[in-house]
Amino acid sequence: MTELPTWLRQGVDAISAWQGSFAPYEAHPSQHVDPDAFSAGFEELVDRLGAANYPYFHPDYAGQMLKPPHPVAVAGYLTAMLVNPNNHADDGGAATSRMEREVVAELAGMFGLPQHLGHLTGGGTVANLEALFVARESHPGRGIAYSADAHYTHSRMCHLLGLEGHEVPVDAAGRMSMPALAELLETGAVGTVVLTAGTTGLGAVDPIDEALALRERYGVRLHVDAAYGGFYTLLPDLADAAAFRAIARCDSVVIDPHKHGLQPYGCGAVLFADPSVARFYHHDSPYTYFTESDLHLGEISLECSRPGAAAAALWLTLRVLGMEGLRGVLAANRRATEQWASLLDSSDELTLYQEPALDIVTYFPARDALSGVDAATARVLTDGMNATRDPVFLSVLRMSADAFAARGHAVTPDADSARVLRSVLMKPESEQRVPRLHGLVTELARRG
Repeated sequence: MTELPTWLRQGVDAISAWQGSFAPYEAHPSQHVDPDAFSAGFEELVDRLGAANYPYFHPDYAGQMLKPPHPVAVAGYLTAMLVNPNNHADDGGAATSRMEREVVAELAGMFGLPQHLGHLTGGGTVANLEALFVARESHPGRGIAYSADAHYTHSRMCHLLGLEGHEVPVDAAGRMSMPALAELLETGAVGTVVLTAGTTGLGAVDPIDEALALRERYGVRLHVDAAYGGFYTLLPDLADAAAFRAIARCDSVVIDPHKHGLQPYGCGAVLFADPSVARFYHHDSPYTYFTESDLHLGEISLECSRPGAAAAALWLTLRVLGMEGLRGVLAANRRATEQWASLLDSSDELTLYQEPALDIVTYFPARDALSGVDAATARVLTDGMNATRDPVFLSVLRMSADAFAARGHAVTPDADSARVLRSVLMKPESEQRVPRLHGLVTELARRG
């Protein structure tokens, strides 16, 4: 957006005016910067940023879950960063702490939570850590169940928290198997079930609505890892809409605004349906928490110092674009995904691996055997990135021979697994680029 330089200047001018309202002082000479040293250092910085990075901003980058933040979020973040507020306690971030509470309330409202306790985090990893910490305190001595396709953070966090993790098989669409989960819950070993709303490999959505009945039967907590797909609750016509609606009846949910919320890294959030879980965070600090009688954000968080700028960026984005603006982005992502899936369905060179639930498309070069699929996938990935003209940036996902068979692919299993191509269509501009992307990848697959 061409408005960004103007918005950034507005931010710098506004903070400069605010700073000028206090008593003047001289900057300490130790903070002096030599102009030539800055020019040289900055030139090297810009050169390295441009030389080593893939073009995440461009719609021809259709690889990992990477995209630029919205210019509105950038303006909000950088303006607040000049103040450098710390949202641990209100006296460290008085304005941005209030903004954080407001945006967390909007996220809770999006999910339909009747009440909530929550805060922003550095990302989904820490947010899920907090949810599993509360799970451990709520059901001591009992383990955590998560699907075989859940994010690897859950097994890592179980290890960190001293919890036993239980991997549950998935069905032919990559969703947690409810019969397998019920069999596990019969053992009484599990206190919390992690359900994923948008796996990071395939974008699959676990049947959260079906899991509600198992919670009533076995008395377990339900935590939803919606770090990737959470904002898709804004699209009521999705095939998995019932699963998203069921989040309102779960015990906790995690979401990453730095994915589909248009925010810069790092901006995650954890929300609990029962505000009384604040008791598990109880701790004391001898020099904070004195300016407000209500709970400070640091009193309901495992993190201490946290950037108030992240709250300001999300607050400004929701104030300017609103949930309706996010809905428009997500709708464009879905249209792009459906368009590419349709093209793959009619392709002779490429095969759709499975129907996409959100905005992750998986596909592979049409070959007779898994070894051939894997080799061709590797060539398409490498040749696409290294093309001197019209490069295309993809990612890959390794799937087992059994997973191929479960999806009905008649490929000779001469290997235990094979990589498939994976494209994350997070940028709304991809909607206009899908025919071109499909043509480029088709030609790569034909040559490979």
